[in-house]
Amino acid sequence: MARLLLIADTHVPRRARDLPDPLWRAVDEADVVLHAGDWVDLATLDRLRARAARLVGVWGNNDGPELRERLPEVARERIGGVRLGMVHETGASAGREKRMDRAFPDLDVLVFGHSHIPWDSTTPAGMRLLNPGSPTDRRRQPHCTYLTAVAEAGRLTDVELVRLPRR
Repeated sequence: MARLLLIADTHVPRRARDLPDPLWRAVDEADVVLHAGDWVDLATLDRLRARAARLVGVWGNNDGPELRERLPEVARERIGGVRLGMVHETGASAGREKRMDRAFPDLDVLVFGHSHIPWDSTTPAGMRLLNPGSPTDRRRQPHCTYLTAVAEAGRLTDVELVRLPRR
């Protein structure tokens, strides 16, 4: 069993000086932290890498050359028997499920970011698409958010969208 923390679009220090305290506590509780891009600074990557039991990340469109040198555009991991993939951008929401089935036919779950809008859907081929929103920049959403889940025996369970208190 692996407890997962899914985050994206942290945008530190542009949107917040630091990650929220509840998110840091979630980092401490997770077996694997997945960050779907738009870190913006190296310090956040280094701090998460030092604190997380295991960190998997990708770069996003707001990440500069230093982050792109240290992170892939696409990550693929098998965690708890679940074939997970991660990418920052998936394009427009219309037609997303079919596009992702074509782009990632070998995955059980695809984690993505970019929109700051939480997303949880299943493609026609059965792949689960998850966007955790943003823990620091809610944009048009009512809350800043992240996701937690459990990967075990090839299944993703206990997926929960966590809403952070307004600051």
